[in-house]
Amino acid sequence: MLNKFIKRGHRKSSKTDSDLGYVPPGNRNSGSVSNSNVVNHASRGAPVVATANSGGAAIGTVPPSGTFENLPMLRDVPVTERQNLFLRKSQICCFQFDMSDTLKMVREKEIKRQALVELVDFVQSGSGKITESNQEEMVRMISVNIFRCLPPASRENTGSENLDPEEDEPYLEPAWPHLQLVYELLLRYVVSSNTDTKVAKRYIDHSFVVKLLDLFDSEDPREREYLKTILHRVYGKFMVHRPFIRKAINNIFYRFIYETERHSGIGELLEILGSIINGFALPMKEEHKLFLVRAIIPLHKPKPIALYHQQLSYCIIQFVEKDYKLADTVIRGLLKYWPVTNCQKEVLFLGELEEVLEATQAAEFQRCMVPLFRQIARCLNSSHFQVAERTLFLWNNDHIVSLIAQNRSVILPIIFEALEKNIQSHWNQAVHGLTVNVRKMFLEMDVQLFEECQRQYAEEEAKAREREERRELTWQRLDAAAARGG
Repeated sequence: MLNKFIKRGHRKSSKTDSDLGYVPPGNRNSGSVSNSNVVNHASRGAPVVATANSGGAAIGTVPPSGTFENLPMLRDVPVTERQNLFLRKSQICCFQFDMSDTLKMVREKEIKRQALVELVDFVQSGSGKITESNQEEMVRMISVNIFRCLPPASRENTGSENLDPEEDEPYLEPAWPHLQLVYELLLRYVVSSNTDTKVAKRYIDHSFVVKLLDLFDSEDPREREYLKTILHRVYGKFMVHRPFIRKAINNIFYRFIYETERHSGIGELLEILGSIINGFALPMKEEHKLFLVRAIIPLHKPKPIALYHQQLSYCIIQFVEKDYKLADTVIRGLLKYWPVTNCQKEVLFLGELEEVLEATQAAEFQRCMVPLFRQIARCLNSSHFQVAERTLFLWNNDHIVSLIAQNRSVILPIIFEALEKNIQSHWNQAVHGLTVNVRKMFLEMDVQLFEECQRQYAEEEAKAREREERRELTWQRLDAAAARGG
């Protein structure tokens, strides 16, 4: 059976139109490619198998010798012949090459590159409207080139959980000289004023969008940048796809949060969402609020949050600025996922918390201030000086100080003990000095309240010393009894 498949794979193909990757429009599915080209991360790194489409043409195979010819340039032929030449150039671009070997099939690679450059220029110039059959063929060619199995992630090859992706050299796609032009062609097609969405949506359909989203896991940052721009434009132009795109991104986040904690494109997807959230109409739909609670806030949970925290924080702030009532939900969400042992992550959370509090109004602040300042008290006493220092910097923000001053009778009793412990025993001088300043600020706000908290703290300290003395005395009695019994 294995030999049978091998022989079939090496079978000489007949020299028909299908040798150029062309199948008559009536025999093709709209812009789709074989399932073997779908990006499936469960089989990441599996070999790309050349498969036949419905017309029998091999997709993605190396062309037989002599099948590539230098076609005339689009601008050099009469207008009546341009659509046919556009089609032939699209067919040539369906072939793929081993780009890791720079000395192999140099002529054919250059012919394909020149063809792609011409296609991009033709679509960008808008000099002629592309026929529907040519649009279909072009999208099919784009699919053949970009939808592929991604290589295994470099961080997966080592088996180590402690690698920092920020310090690793990113994997760069060898086929990028061709891929970049294919992505540029897709981008120009999507943004072109000549592109009719009613026609284009037949080829840029849900299946196409899902495969496009799967490519966001590419390690090549250049590819992810193109994908980000293209998906954003697709979202803007194809209104019919908007709910589907949001749901698909939602599913990627779920898989990342609760299953893998590994994905290269979370930051780029969040950048797209930042623009989408900015355009949400008010009052905000319940669907969008659920998206915040179920997908965006839980993104604080994974370990590699530092890679995408800036974009995540922007999305969170966008929600709060759109609907101030969500501030309580967001702050409680931060407290739910607050790190316990990761100090660098705590510093990120504190920075984000300050931005959220900047946009928080008094009523929402009062709903969450008790659990919030219990956590802030713990951060004040952190032995990691950056955590304690970043917490004390909250008092440099005028809006936050204003909220604290309005609710000082609740907040000061919660954090007074933490302030006193810092002054008495924190090892870092900068933290000690900042704590003295904050303590002085509370004293100036309300002398009577401060003295009451000081009195209660002294009483608690006295009771604690008394309990400790009784405990010591009990142990001494036990030691004495044990000595007598011995």
